[in-house]
Amino acid sequence: MFYPLKFKPIYKEKIWGSESWKLAAHENGNSVVINGHFKDRSLTELVNEYWTEIMGTEISKDNYDKFPLLVKILDANDRLSVQVHPDDEYAAKYEDGELGKTEMWYIIDAEPGAELIYGLKEEVTKEEFTNSIDNDTLVNKLNSIPVKKGDIIFIPTGTVHTIKSGILLAEIQQNSDTTYRVYDWNRLGNDGKPRALHIDKALDVIDFDRTRYEKSKSIKYSTDRYQREILAICEYFVVERLIVSDKFIGELKKERFEILLCLDGQAKIEYDSSVIRLNKGETVLIPAALNKYTIQGEAEILKSYITNRPGDLVTQLLDDGLSKEEVAQIGGAAEFL
Repeated sequence: MFYPLKFKPIYKEKIWGSESWKLAAHENGNSVVINGHFKDRSLTELVNEYWTEIMGTEISKDNYDKFPLLVKILDANDRLSVQVHPDDEYAAKYEDGELGKTEMWYIIDAEPGAELIYGLKEEVTKEEFTNSIDNDTLVNKLNSIPVKKGDIIFIPTGTVHTIKSGILLAEIQQNSDTTYRVYDWNRLGNDGKPRALHIDKALDVIDFDRTRYEKSKSIKYSTDRYQREILAICEYFVVERLIVSDKFIGELKKERFEILLCLDGQAKIEYDSSVIRLNKGETVLIPAALNKYTIQGEAEILKSYITNRPGDLVTQLLDDGLSKEEVAQIGGAAEFL
């Protein structure tokens, strides 16, 4: 009955470009299945009806009350607003029970000289930051970094950030749509009016104690058939990049689901003596009930999932001979060292 689920993308035109929600179960966008037995059913409906079969035995309703992840593609032709996201506790209290929003970005493509804003310059205090908003000098307090194809940015809650123009990226995040705008470049929205800012809430949640903002690094494992890179490990998600040149076998053991976002190429996914195709730009949810699947072909894929034991994955990397310094460079992993 269960099989790899494909979904219709949810397109959102923005003042800064476009956003495609590849897989979502949120009130602002709910993905609908486009293939097989569950065609035309929403992801929220299926998760509510078949929790264990889709989510897995490791993922309890006691810890999650909805599908935990949201996967997007962002195409920035202009600057997004300077923004920050709250953590779970703050969002639950002030945003009607919404989740917080830890996220990570994988840069799919970037124009020469492309930059994004990642955090604040060193030793910017809350008072200095507040004054810079009042004096319209906020941009002088922001940390800009150059980016190129293949870069990884891990963005925990409380981190001031934004994307500038000329960047195409994949975003893996908690299932939340809560954003606090700090600054919007003094521009007007489509209605001819300035877009709303959320200064007070932003000041509540910004982490002014953090001083280092560096791009993450991946850990690579290579075989003759595929290359696997671990891009992020945190309590909310794990993200890997697969470059399949022949075959990759995924084993879920009925413990968890996996989300596959095809960034390039094409492949076949074999499962229970059946096959579906995965093409560039498509997203597939592998339900936990499948237990095992095989990817065959030539493709670049982002694989996302959650685990209740992220620390075990970090321990395994150390057991494999990696140093703590190497593991700490993976987005989110330092928390478990």
